Amino acid sequence: MRITHEADYAIRVAFCLAECGGKLGAKEISDQTGVTLRFALKILRKLIQAGMVRSYKGANGGYELAKEPTEISMGEIIECIDGTITINHCLCNEFACTRVESKNTCNFRKVFGSVNAMIRKELYSVTLDKFLDSQL
Repeated sequence: MRITHEADYAIRVAFCLAECGGKLGAKEISDQTGVTLRFALKILRKLIQAGMVRSYKGANGGYELAKEPTEISMGEIIECIDGTITINHCLCNEFACTRVESKNTCNFRKVFGSVNAMIRKELYSVTLDKFLDSQL
């Protein structure tokens, strides 16, 4: 399993806002994260839709976290961008396995499911505050 560049950048964008502790303009976010302005805006839209970021219009506009850094996890950000974390295609609901009669009896699927649950649990346990200097 590998997260996309977009999910990686989204974590960096969210961290940038957490580190700032207030509002930042899209250009500042782009400059501080090294993410192009266009891509940063795309990511910010997704984070807004997911309720993690708030936007403000006008001369004093910008972006800020909609929640505390302790309430936003890596798992939440990754799934906001990439969709549900799955380490194997057989774990997807739409997957039709031709090797077994029932997916529920497949030992491979059981093992993959268990590992997948552990990875998701770990990613959801890591919140943005863990990246802040005061937490290192």
